[in-house]
Amino acid sequence: MATEKKPFQIGDIVLDNRVVLAPMAGVCNSAFRLTVKEFGAGLVYAEMISDKGLVQRNQKTLDMLYIDERENPLSLQIFGGDKETLVEAAKYVDKNTNADIIDINMGCPVNKIIKCEAGAKWLLDPNKIYEMVSAVVEAVDKPVSVKMRIGWDDEHIFAVENAQAAERAGASAIAMHGRTRVQMYEGKANWEIIKEVKKHISIPFIGNGDVETPQDAKRMLDETGVDAVMIGRAALGDPWMIYRTVHYLETGELKPEPSVREKMDVCLLHFERLMQLKGEGVAVREMRKHASWYLKGIRGNGKIRNAINQMETAAELRALLNGVAEELEDQQSPAEAI
Repeated sequence: MATEKKPFQIGDIVLDNRVVLAPMAGVCNSAFRLTVKEFGAGLVYAEMISDKGLVQRNQKTLDMLYIDERENPLSLQIFGGDKETLVEAAKYVDKNTNADIIDINMGCPVNKIIKCEAGAKWLLDPNKIYEMVSAVVEAVDKPVSVKMRIGWDDEHIFAVENAQAAERAGASAIAMHGRTRVQMYEGKANWEIIKEVKKHISIPFIGNGDVETPQDAKRMLDETGVDAVMIGRAALGDPWMIYRTVHYLETGELKPEPSVREKMDVCLLHFERLMQLKGEGVAVREMRKHASWYLKGIRGNGKIRNAINQMETAAELRALLNGVAEELEDQQSPAEAI
């Protein structure tokens, strides 16, 4: 049974549907985002960007601000632990990018971010959330959203209080991952807490965590009442997950998995975009992990991945991926492969 199609809006930004690509560090650059966007994502998030890197005009950081106009609507995520630099970074994004939404990261669990008093460290202090978010909201014109986790650990879950603090501060939307900081990416996402948060806020609320199939997305919408679902790791090497989810939610029909040829064609398109963005050398190295994700479920992928990890040039990588597609063209159901 299809889920009723409802308009979904963050601030003044109207989205086509309720399927959102999560911000993933080291992954969500413009090449990846555009590829996923073309598979129908209602909103894509850019990978998190350091406030201090922006304030200091670090060139590598500034390069991360690139947005292809075909990606919009897009949410650009910043992180930081100091109010002054976070506000300055947000103002720079507001005036110097074509991002539609500015998102504040308060969910990243890795130590180097926590040590900066940023990311998931905020989860321990609803007052800081209010102070920081309100300062950013007052300083920019674009809608401001936040992405958080349910809590720090099982003893410090302030999900409702934190979400309410962000709403009071003027956030236009909240996305919540159903794991604690201590869980990292292990264990199970707690949808019950997400459901509870939804009851206590009125701004758009996006659920995240353990959405691995189109059926999971519908179940999250139905069970928690969230306004939209955010898909992260399930989209790695599989932008069809986005398309299949949008289609399933709107029609109730489950589209088939892509063929090997389709997978390799999109992998190559992704690679060409990555080369335009970063140059051949960097693109070949970065594409190794992406190619491994695209190859998931394909027969003999271990040997192919080993070969890809030896690739140094674009010509080598193109030849290998085209060879895989030709050799396995008849393999229509990767999930059935050994």
